[in-house]
Parts: sequence; structure tokens; C-alpha cells
Amino acid sequence: MDLLKYLVLPPTANALLILAGLGLIWFRWKKMGSSFVLAGSLTLILLSLPVVSHGLTQPLERYPALKLEDLDQQQAIIILGGGRAYSGKEFGWQNAPSEANLSRLNYGAWLHRKTGLPLLLTGGSKHGETLSEAQLMQQTLQESFGIQARWLEEQSRTTQENAYYTAALLQQENLNQVILVSHAWHLARAVPTFENQGLQVLPAPLQFSTPPPEGLIGWMPSAYHLRKSTLAIHEYLGRVAYQLR
Repeated sequence: MDLLKYLVLPPTANALLILAGLGLIWFRWKKMGSSFVLAGSLTLILLSLPVVSHGLTQPLERYPALKLEDLDQQQAIIILGGGRAYSGKEFGWQNAPSEANLSRLNYGAWLHRKTGLPLLLTGGSKHGETLSEAQLMQQTLQESFGIQARWLEEQSRTTQENAYYTAALLQQENLNQVILVSHAWHLARAVPTFENQGLQVLPAPLQFSTPPPEGLIGWMPSAYHLRKSTLAIHEYLGRVAYQLR
């Protein structure tokens, strides 16, 4: 499944389109091959533009920033795992939370200090790693923030599994009103998934997309904006896949 995901997402999909075009040109299908090369190249450039990446990302950010006055009835804070870095040399660890994961931990820790609500960390070992993602997150919270989460959900590998196993943990304690911490572009898919498991979810989005700068710089391609476009396309495809299921 991971291989299929990479094949349909930029930049691999664009590169495959270009290679297919070059192959067609080699076998004298010049017109069709040239079309493939042009399509792969143009879409790669377009997806790298700030105006395009922002245009793809902003519609995903359907939930506004959280207001502290809305937190009175909540019972727990869930921090969704955001991946791992396969080197934690700076901490003396084998692995460490990814940059996206650290951003979620930082915001979740801030919310915990503001509200006193218990934390639940969710994320398993996707490729058989020694420590689950939730354990890495707990380790970071303890050593960097002086905070310990009450629950660790360590079985999940996808957002859908995050929701299923998290709901099972909380239902054991009759808790169902939760704050869900994740990136603004991710919550459009994550919130309905958790609600489908019987939880009442208050979204806590972070790192909203900002409009591109005015002028020529807003039309200059960059690797950062290609990655941002790729994340947005991944979310759109994920929403379609969840709806089909």
C-alpha cells in the first residue's frame, strides 16, 4: 500500500510520466511521448508554485483556530502522531519524532498546561520499529516538556486505526469529549474519522497555510511548495479512500 501511495503522488508520479514519455519517443511514438514528457514536467512545476500549493491546501483547512473559552466541557486531549525521524542522534536516541510530530507535541503540551486535561498519544510501529510512535512522543514530552501523557495508543498505523484504538481506550473510562490536535490540513479527514467512532471532537488545528507573497516570488517554484502540494493531494486521496470504505 505504501508503494502504491508513492507511485501516485508527486514527484514520483511526474517522474514516471516523463520516463514513460521518453520511452514512447524511443519507440518512435514521438507525438504521444512528447505529450507525456510535457505533462509530467508542467505538472511538476505547477505543483511547486506557492500560489498552487496554497490553493490546494487552504480548502482542507475547514476548522478555525481553537479558542480557549471553548474548552470547558472537554475531557481529554488527543495528539495525533505525525511520523518519525529515523535518526535521533541529537538526543542520543535511535529514532525521534518528526518535525511535524514535534509541532503537534508542542501545541498539545501548551493546551495541556492551559487546561490541565490529560493527554493521549496515538501512533504505533508502522515498520516494526522497536519503539512505537506514541512511545517516542511520550519520551519527548517527558524530557523536553516535563509532561507525561496518561494514555498511549500503540497499535495504529493509519488515521483510521488511530481513531478506532483511541476510542476503545477512552470508552473504557467513559470519556468521549476530546480535543484533537493535528495540522490544519489533516483534520478535515481526521475529525470525521474520530466522530465515526462515537467521540465528540473539538478540532485543534495548527500551522495554517499562509497566502503566497505578492509579486513574482509567489510564482517561483520551490521544493517546499512541492512538498506542501504533495501533502494536500495525499489528503484529498485519503478522504476519497475513506469515503469508499
